[in-house]
Amino acid sequence: MAGHSKWANIQHRKGRQDEKRGRIWTRIIREIMVAARTGGGDLDANPRLRLAVEKAKAANMPADNIKRNIDKATGNLEGVNYEEIRYEGYGIGGAAIIVDTMTDNRVRTVADVRHAFSKYGGNMGTEGSVAFQFKHCGQIIFAPGTSEDRVMEVALEAGAEDVVVDAEGAIEVLTAAPDFEAVRNALEAAGLKPDAAEVTMRPENTIALEGDDATRMQKLLDMIEDLDDVQDVYHNADL
Repeated sequence: MAGHSKWANIQHRKGRQDEKRGRIWTRIIREIMVAARTGGGDLDANPRLRLAVEKAKAANMPADNIKRNIDKATGNLEGVNYEEIRYEGYGIGGAAIIVDTMTDNRVRTVADVRHAFSKYGGNMGTEGSVAFQFKHCGQIIFAPGTSEDRVMEVALEAGAEDVVVDAEGAIEVLTAAPDFEAVRNALEAAGLKPDAAEVTMRPENTIALEGDDATRMQKLLDMIEDLDDVQDVYHNADL
């Protein structure tokens, strides 16, 4: 089935991540520590930790760093305790934004997030104010030019919920969150290497923004993403 174009948004996000590569490790370490603390240090028994460690390896983090932070989180070493807090709000044109943070100081974090929203014309919302507009799911994306028939065949056989092709030919495989790993592994085993793969909050509908509105929205998103305590930002703006 056909969907709206996500490819430009994906490429921009990847470019932003490359720009701030030095900060990626910090966010991955927090994710490893929270995943290990909540689900234990056994990779086989903790899917969330397993995904965090895969991110760490993809970012070329040394194995010693990974192990040390798992040990901190599971009590084998002294470390900082982070808590997860989600903030919701509205950007330009009423676009919905979800901000996932990990912090050791919630007073600092909420002040930083609120300031970012207000600086570029957004508004903080209450818990649940926009989350209903998103679906928690696995998302596996292939670049334009990948064989749609092959991706669909392997993905659906492995348990994917849907395969969507956008206006530029990028292919998006959607899975239930618990099925993400199995579907991604099946696709990779079939020689289909995704350009992006994650468990995410995917918008059910999008709001198209152009011109000055798109520019202001991008500045708002960039400012939020640059906050030290922010892990992930999800939105439904089609820029």
